[in-house]
Amino acid sequence: MSDKDIDRMIDRTVLITGATDGLGRELAVRLGAAGARLILHGRNADRAAALAAEVTAASGPAPEIILADLSRLAEVDRLADEIIARTSRLEVLVNNAGTGGQPNGRRELSADGNEYLWAVNHLAPYRLTRRLLPLLRASAPARVVNVASAGQQEIDFDDPNLKQGYDVYTAYCRAKLAMIMATIEYAEKLDGTGVTVNALHPATLMATTMVLESGITPISTVAEGADATLRLICDPGLAQTTGRYFNGTSQSRPHAQADDPKARRRLLEISDTAVVSAVGRSGGP
Repeated sequence: MSDKDIDRMIDRTVLITGATDGLGRELAVRLGAAGARLILHGRNADRAAALAAEVTAASGPAPEIILADLSRLAEVDRLADEIIARTSRLEVLVNNAGTGGQPNGRRELSADGNEYLWAVNHLAPYRLTRRLLPLLRASAPARVVNVASAGQQEIDFDDPNLKQGYDVYTAYCRAKLAMIMATIEYAEKLDGTGVTVNALHPATLMATTMVLESGITPISTVAEGADATLRLICDPGLAQTTGRYFNGTSQSRPHAQADDPKARRRLLEISDTAVVSAVGRSGGP
């Protein structure tokens, strides 16, 4: 990706979830400096204000900040409502917000009764994308970029919330595979609309707060992950690429379950059921 590619983002509206730390923060600063109009999601008001100041100091337009707890599907809907109310255009949605779970590895439930990693890493971006599809279509050409992981494990659809044999790493890997599977489904539904949907593993063990707090030695820099993510956001050579999974900057194959259309449809069914249970409205594409 060249500097000219990111310069194409001037005046384009970009929503980044989980923007106040790590990869999201790096993307926000670099896209803001390129002149993109940013809508930034976070959970902490002080950190969000600090990020807004950093973006402005980098000569970017003042970003809009929206706070929300994405473990709650009602909060995901509120976030979508606020975005729809604030802008008539959305050229890029970056579903970056995620969690690695409790440091002690214990199973935790969201307020909606979903396993916490499943709620934040899969259900939230699944629902948010669904709610923002009309806005993305109206803004086409538009892109959805889902920040997934190379860590992927087969989903047991009879126990998506991992009530049996809970392991935090398994929960994380299943949720990230679900994100990739939803990516493929959305891409198929949006074929021909001018909206592309892709997922990526940005870099291995970036030096983010989540990695550092786990005690793991980082392997990659946040800047490396941002380079790979920005490529999906603004590389003109990928304007027609959709429904793909990338490992860094290389197109790759996800877990075999992602290639199974029946498994993907089953994922959408249980995801829609979780959404309807929480907010009373359908969540499917």
